[in-house]
Amino acid sequence: MAAIIFDFDGTLADTRRGILATSQETLRRMGLPPADEAALAATIGLPLIQNFTRGAGMDEDQARRAVDIYRQIFDEVAVPVIEAFPGVEEAIRTLSERGIPMAVATSRGQRSLEMLMHLLGLDRYIPPERCFGVESVARPKPAPDMVYLILAKLGAKPEETLVVGDTTFDIEMGRNAGCYTCGVSYGNQTAEQLASASPNYIIDDLRKLL
Repeated sequence: MAAIIFDFDGTLADTRRGILATSQETLRRMGLPPADEAALAATIGLPLIQNFTRGAGMDEDQARRAVDIYRQIFDEVAVPVIEAFPGVEEAIRTLSERGIPMAVATSRGQRSLEMLMHLLGLDRYIPPERCFGVESVARPKPAPDMVYLILAKLGAKPEETLVVGDTTFDIEMGRNAGCYTCGVSYGNQTAEQLASASPNYIIDDLRKLL
């Protein structure tokens, strides 16, 4: 592989607990009852507004208000419990030492992505100019737009690029762009769920990329 594109949430960083806690606190501040956590978790990896439309059953106007509250409280509620998955730093460092260009493609906002990459120390290996948040393209995952953008930035061809993620949205994005794909089963979806999107590989530890 000449390049590797990683998802962030559920692939590099264990953000599930923070996302769910922030979502439920958002609902509490809006005077609404808690949402089903499984329904909320199923939207991780999609744009944040879908966390509330699909995960909490809101209409779009209500969901936009929820997104504003969520972003205001995310640093306070979620950041203290976010950490890199075991083996991630080792894998990323080793790939960097091997000279393999890497990038991040996420449905997370750009500011939040760059802040968390720095907090986890991963920006030493994947700098901010190779980190792409949801604002980077018009169409989010599973559309291939973000991968196309990254391929152009890295000067890489799809047939020599691997897209790595923890959800079917990531796998579909990579496949739609003509790339190889690898699902990680330690994130937000099981190996069985990932297999439904027909990735080329499924691994249970990022170090297995090596």
